[in-house]
Amino acid sequence: MPLPVIVPRQQHRISRRDVDADALKVLYRLHEHSHTAYLVGGGVRDLLLGRQPKDFDIGTSAHPYQIKKLFRNCWIIGRRFRLAHVKFGPKTIEVATFRRVVPETSPEPPGTEASADEATIVASVPEVPRDPGVIHRDNTYGTPEEDAFRRDFTINGLFYDIATFSVIDYVGGLDDLEKRIVRSIGDPRVRFVEDPVRMLRAAVMAARLAFQMDPLVVEAIEEHRALIATSSPARLLEEYYKILRSGFAEVTFRELSRMGLLKPVTPELETHQEAVWESLARLDRYRQRFPSAPPALTNTILIGALLTPIGALKLRPGARVDARIDRINFGSLPVARKDLERQLQVVQMIPRLLDPDLPPRTVRGLVHRPALADALVWLEIFGDGPEVADAIARWREAQRQQSPDAADGGEPPAPGDEPEALRPRRRRRRRRRGRGTAPPE
Repeated sequence: MPLPVIVPRQQHRISRRDVDADALKVLYRLHEHSHTAYLVGGGVRDLLLGRQPKDFDIGTSAHPYQIKKLFRNCWIIGRRFRLAHVKFGPKTIEVATFRRVVPETSPEPPGTEASADEATIVASVPEVPRDPGVIHRDNTYGTPEEDAFRRDFTINGLFYDIATFSVIDYVGGLDDLEKRIVRSIGDPRVRFVEDPVRMLRAAVMAARLAFQMDPLVVEAIEEHRALIATSSPARLLEEYYKILRSGFAEVTFRELSRMGLLKPVTPELETHQEAVWESLARLDRYRQRFPSAPPALTNTILIGALLTPIGALKLRPGARVDARIDRINFGSLPVARKDLERQLQVVQMIPRLLDPDLPPRTVRGLVHRPALADALVWLEIFGDGPEVADAIARWREAQRQQSPDAADGGEPPAPGDEPEALRPRRRRRRRRRGRGTAPPE
């Protein structure tokens, strides 16, 4: 192994103030228990570029169940890549043991055998079909150097050492950051066959960071682009959602189209390009108003930004939502039925939300619809004209009147505190005649 380039604190821009506080807790606790622990991957890359990382991943010498013993809020996931997820509310800090690549036919080296607990976890995960050249087992643990060389791209192979506050580079990532190049670690023709999703990630990074792809990476994608269709559809869908949340969806999907990586997965996007680019540009403008992806950008909104411009969500007047769901196809991607149902409900609600003359009873019913929140965000992103702004303000006010503290997570109003326009009418109860009582004469 070559000697690493070590950049001391005085010569790089990463500060602990820029690192997520919960990621620091994980790093410090691992270090306090005599484990090597580094901030790794895209988080280090983005901090060196002066960008806000979307994730803070950690690499460590601790094995998965050693990590679990240190954190009660930890779950072990995965078969091919056994990872520890340390949960802090809705946030997840991913912690991975340093690994090295081992051929499929090689025995597990000493010290990497699964414990009884690990064996139980692995036994509960179904086997996957094996394809030649694809890595299916990677739970062999190694050193930080070996872990750096099994990563995908040089700019993702950088480490930040919490013990010395230095940046460690085994793979030439610092030079490629300066040159603004996406370069594969190892032969990209081999690495892309091992995991075809790496082709998609190369194009995504180049588009998002405005970097150039190394010519060898471009040639390997041109040679193996059809393999992207053999990747796990669930993984590909998750990659699509990450792109849509990034604020750089338009430029990224344009790059994926240019590299021929959309057609094998979602050919529908290629046949409606201009409408798709316009939809993604609107989504990006909304996302860039926030420092990070807001909770309002649900999967319903994100998948709708792709399905609507290709005409997949058009409904005939009076058509039932559940009847339309079964006819929606989006390439090979397994979009959740609940997201499709919610987005179709949003499509159906929009005309009524734009109608200023709805009767109070209809207003009251729509305010209680779970899809209303998504519908208002949808109008905010994709609506045009002054009537749209007026409609959003009107429905926000109706929401506040119905539940004044809802936006702050407070309690709904007590019965009788609702505004008059939204208050349900009480039925007058009939007075029942007592048994045996003679009717009045």
